[in-house]
Amino acid sequence: MVKSIVEIKNVSKSYGKKQVLKNVSFSIPSGKIIGLIGKNGMGKTTLIKLISGLLRPDQGQIRIEQENPGPVSKALVSYLPERTYLDRSMRVDEVLRYFRDFYKDFDFSKANRLICDLGLDLNMKIGSMSKGMQEKFQLILVMSRKAKLYILDEPLGGVDPATRDYILDTILSNFDEGSSILISTHMIADIERILDEVVILEEGEVKLIEEADELRTGNNCSIDEYFRRTYAW
Repeated sequence: MVKSIVEIKNVSKSYGKKQVLKNVSFSIPSGKIIGLIGKNGMGKTTLIKLISGLLRPDQGQIRIEQENPGPVSKALVSYLPERTYLDRSMRVDEVLRYFRDFYKDFDFSKANRLICDLGLDLNMKIGSMSKGMQEKFQLILVMSRKAKLYILDEPLGGVDPATRDYILDTILSNFDEGSSILISTHMIADIERILDEVVILEEGEVKLIEEADELRTGNNCSIDEYFRRTYAW
């Protein structure tokens, strides 16, 4: 039986009178890449923030390696938010040292190796990088941690096709078999080739949980085509 890294049970969340998540339940097994897919505004980022411990649910429970979201669970999770979070005035080498000092599980030599592969200058400032280069650098930082769960919120947003391929290849080649990855995206066609399982959110509710290959085979189409056909505006 495959061990679950994350268990989400009957989770609901509202902002004022607007209910964003409604009785959401699913698990994230170890060694899997899970696609959390849905249109924008369907609750994906809210759910990610709940798992990351940045928000608290109004109802329900989230457990990460049997821990409630908090200081202990945060040490198990490596999170890439949708928006850039790095200080634009910092240099690449300064960011690397910061991550090394802040995260006990940060693999400094691995990060340096990946950065060299990119041809980045360690003295380069974040603000002088292109958007695509910043996306790559942030992903390297996240994937250089030895975490149990990697959470990537829209990692392909606004980058060119070549950068998307680099990001997907980096994801595939840099996570441990005992870990899992949760990728939130609405760009399904670009990312579905790496997914093991799919969770579809629609209006804050889980509409489908299925293995990626079974979804394609059972519907005789790609995941992207299935989603467009079933959940079109």
